[in-house]
Amino acid sequence: MGSTGKKTVIGIIGGVGSGKSTVAAEFAKLGCKVVDADKIAHDLLEEKAAKKKIVDLFGETVLDSTGKIDSKKLADIVFADADKLSSLNKIIHPLVLGRAEELIKRYNRQNEVKAIVLDMPLLVEVGWARRCDKLIFVDCKRQLRADRAKKMGVFDENQVKIRENFQISLDNKAKLTDNNIDNNSDFSALPRQVADIFSDIVDNG
Repeated sequence: MGSTGKKTVIGIIGGVGSGKSTVAAEFAKLGCKVVDADKIAHDLLEEKAAKKKIVDLFGETVLDSTGKIDSKKLADIVFADADKLSSLNKIIHPLVLGRAEELIKRYNRQNEVKAIVLDMPLLVEVGWARRCDKLIFVDCKRQLRADRAKKMGVFDENQVKIRENFQISLDNKAKLTDNNIDNNSDFSALPRQVADIFSDIVDNG
């Protein structure tokens, strides 16, 4: 895969609730910087320009009682309508990717950063697999993912299915990757797997 600069860029992919962010956090403990696309998108919803476009498109029903965009209300709307999801993505994705590029450039200039990790739910769908030097797939059974998502108060099993219907299949994503992480047991097994993969990446450049 193509180089993106002097730091190795590691992309993490997997299903909804698979533990991608937890894996990213383990890489952070090893000296990596994480580009968190969900956080970037959430921050963008607070910014005037993006907020105005979204309200113009979907109406004030997406606002909460304080006038901020309610991300859950917005998600309920777009994941019930492919056209609306596409319209939202046209607003949000270019802004998220632009902000991610800025962070990658910043981290490339920081000597202490050992690698850059992309925690980006639609990494493959938006064509960013080619921005990564290494791709890691977080493997986790659907029922376990649904249980974890529900426990975190994110969404239920049906909502997991709906979201994944708009994404490239997990089987196809898994075929793109350089390494797999098994996250079907408890989280205590993750640090060793991440450390082994990171050691291999660092040693082999």
